[in-house]
Amino acid sequence: MRKAQAKKLPLAPDPRFKDKLVTRFVNNMMWEGNKSGAFTIFYDAIDRVSKISGEEGYEVWKKALANVTPGVEVKSRRIGGATFQIPSEIRPDRKVSLSIKWLIRYSRERNGRSMAEKLANEIVAASKGEGAAFKKKEDTHRMADANKAFAHFKV
Repeated sequence: MRKAQAKKLPLAPDPRFKDKLVTRFVNNMMWEGNKSGAFTIFYDAIDRVSKISGEEGYEVWKKALANVTPGVEVKSRRIGGATFQIPSEIRPDRKVSLSIKWLIRYSRERNGRSMAEKLANEIVAASKGEGAAFKKKEDTHRMADANKAFAHFKV
């Protein structure tokens, strides 16, 4: 086990929007260290979102990320031979991390020609409160609500 908490390396803001959250999103989307390719996909997706929605693509993306961000999650805990799903609040850092991962994961699972097209469609759907990533958040909240009775077991 670690003696001390691992240090968080500072992220450089992205070249177009000067936002560290965009860099974090691109880092999660990147495959095999191809960061420039991941940036190309992201910017292309944001441009497509602008065309589809008629609004600023960057703002739609931020709204989609906010819509997909969960507030609570369930964690498994064994108590007396039984496993309980215990609802717990999520740290702010993990909230963002989960929303980014869900958006990317469900974008990859979508039908479409390119990753940029799939990502754009998932962003638009999430900003409207639809899509698989938004459904995942709803399911997570529903599961936490259903297991509210076990909240006193706190992890």
